[in-house]
Parts: sequence; C-alpha cells; structure tokens
Amino acid sequence: MPASTSQSDPPRLKIKEIPSTERPRERMRSLGAQALSTTELIATLLGSGYRGASALACAQVVYQHCGGSLGRLAAMPLAALMRVPGVGQARASAVQAALELGRRMAGEAREAGLPLRGPRDVAAAFAPKLQDLPVEEFHVAILDAQHRLERDVLITRGLLNSSLVHPREVFREAIAERAAAVILVHNHPSGDPSPSAEDRAVTEQLVAAGRLLDIPVHDHVIVGRGRYLSFAEAGLL
Repeated sequence: MPASTSQSDPPRLKIKEIPSTERPRERMRSLGAQALSTTELIATLLGSGYRGASALACAQVVYQHCGGSLGRLAAMPLAALMRVPGVGQARASAVQAALELGRRMAGEAREAGLPLRGPRDVAAAFAPKLQDLPVEEFHVAILDAQHRLERDVLITRGLLNSSLVHPREVFREAIAERAAAVILVHNHPSGDPSPSAEDRAVTEQLVAAGRLLDIPVHDHVIVGRGRYLSFAEAGLL
C-alpha cells in the first residue's frame, strides 16, 4: 500500500505545470514586488502549490485563513499556519520570517536619535513590533536628557504581573546607562489597550521606585491594535 500524503506537506506542483499567468515570481521579475497583490507575494514565499492547486491558489487559502489581515497572519502560531493545506513547516517558517522582517523594518523606520516627545511618538516607535504579538511583552525605553531613545530593553515576555516586572529588573539597565528618564511600554494581544488592575499596580510600583532612584517614569504606554493608551495623558501617573 502506498504511503499516504500528509495534509501539511502535499506533493508539489512543478513550476511547468503552473500557468504563466499564475507565476508570481515571473511577475515580480518583470513588474517589481510593489506590483504584486498580497496573495501573489505570499505565493512567492510558498514557492509552489500542491497537487491540484497552484501556489497562488494555496496563497489565497492562507490569506483567507487569517481573514485577509497580515497582522493576524503574523500573529498566527506556526502550528496553526501549518494546518492550512499545502503549508508545511518550511513554508510556514518562510512566511513568518518574512512578516517578522517587515515588522522589524517598520520599527526601524523612525529616524535614529529622534526625541520621544509624547505618547504618539512612543506608539509610533513601538507599535510596529508589539501590536500583533500573540503574548504580552514589557519594555523599558531608556531616554537621555534630550528625551532621545538610548535603548529599548525587553524586561519580560508573557503575562504582566508585579512579580515578573520587578523594579530591580526595570531599573538595572537604566542605572547602567545613566538614564535621564524611562518610559514603560507593553502590549495587549487582545488589541484593547485599556489598563487592567495589574497594569495600574505595576505602574504605581515602578513610578515609586523611579522617584527613589531619581529616574522619573515619564509615561506608561499600552499598545493595542491600531491604538494606544497613555497613563500620562489619562492622568493615571
């Protein structure tokens, strides 16, 4: 009896079997990447389709699976992406790697050394890398005397609570860098930046520690999906 074909990695179509009009790589070569649709770009990452479906058809299924949202696709766990017909581990990894590169490039778009003058600037600097993450990350933005971002320090990844976000961990790097001030930043994977009771408790603890160390906490910005909440703007500091 012949071995059964795994749904996660079915036999691939040869490139010769795909109509030329469905070959995104050829279109990219002749027209440039900017001319391709999102599904064509995904198809380029997948490289080929599987028995009975072209790379473009497979890419359309991937895009539909995430509701037509690149943000949701970027946040999709590897195992979930591998459950899409025609997407095995290698292809799922390629898609996630490309989206992570895009996220990092967006994070670099802000000019180096530009001051963080307010929560809008903080959100612009941090949202590209935080807003679509599937778990919470707590960061400390270390500022110099001109409010320029000296360093972005990741403190913890996972659920935010006061036992994990300890003042010792938060201010260790700030002291070493002789920070003039810090800004706390974390994300809410739900997309809603409204502060929880734990968010408020952690902020109070860190603001108090900053006063003792003479390193003021200028703000705590919670990043949601397409929006943010500033403790300073909301009068919560």
